Amino acid sequence: MTSAHSQLPISALLIRPDVLVLWDVMSVTFAADDVPVAARSEYWRHVLGDALVPLDPVGLPERVVVGQLGPVAVGELSHAGPGGARRTARHVRRADPELCKIDLVARGHGVIEQGGREARLQTGDLALVDLSRPATWAMTSVRCVVVIFPRSLLPLGADDIARVAAMRIPGRGGTGELISSLGHRIPAYLDGCTEANGARLGAAILDLITVALAERLDRTVPAATRQSALLERIYAFIEARLDDPALSPEGIAAAQFISVRYLHKLFETQETTVANWIRRRRLERCRRALLDPALHAEPVSAIAARWGLGNPAHFSRLFRTAYGVTPQGYRAAGGNATPRA
Repeated sequence: MTSAHSQLPISALLIRPDVLVLWDVMSVTFAADDVPVAARSEYWRHVLGDALVPLDPVGLPERVVVGQLGPVAVGELSHAGPGGARRTARHVRRADPELCKIDLVARGHGVIEQGGREARLQTGDLALVDLSRPATWAMTSVRCVVVIFPRSLLPLGADDIARVAAMRIPGRGGTGELISSLGHRIPAYLDGCTEANGARLGAAILDLITVALAERLDRTVPAATRQSALLERIYAFIEARLDDPALSPEGIAAAQFISVRYLHKLFETQETTVANWIRRRRLERCRRALLDPALHAEPVSAIAARWGLGNPAHFSRLFRTAYGVTPQGYRAAGGNATPRA
């Protein structure tokens, strides 16, 4: 496995509800040559299961690249011969991180089956898979680009997602061609863009996917639903950057292609402000860290600084206002404090 981030656990590589984003846009590469031939079957089961969801690979990939672009995870899988995978009801019961996945065939062809529907994909075509339901993949010698994201980021209900799952989206013409053209280039782009540009690209990909799926449903997405999905992307963006002292409404708005004014209006609908939300989430991260036995010897000021609160006196005042006790007192009491409204 080769990457500047190779020390991270595989489970940190892709977006999950409890692990939103743990690193920047650099990619991690896994290759069959990393392990002896006899160990490759178990190796790929571990890599694909931990980095995505539990499943049974069919055939052995040659190479897998994974990376992060803001709200979405992206990857590239290469097979020298026929391959695929099975995700069964047993796998879903074992782990359901509520993710969706777009499979784009960059080379070769294959079939994706879910819910009794088959998407027969040629080079350039793509299809959506709901990873909360069983599915099967059967591919020829292939290079496949995947885009993975929390299901909550799609402004579609469960019934609509079921209707478009395993439905072929042609890669020639319309929105499908835009996604296909962009998707072909994503893996090469991972290590060459800044985090901010990666976040913008990820948001743009999600918007194109939403439009393509709405076209398959023969309708537009309601404004309220689009707004809800946008808020989910904003929350994910903020959560991933709580450790950045420079996190600001201007940077958040720019990453989502919206104005600062509109960003503030969105948070008004949630009866809070951007600054209050960031502060609340940072304090919550600090509160959890104060109760972590592994961090018992770490100074309170270091914990606060890790989550973007570099002024110890200011942090102490904020914490006391929120929890009614100083950070030191909270740690000493083992968390026996009640947050204030």
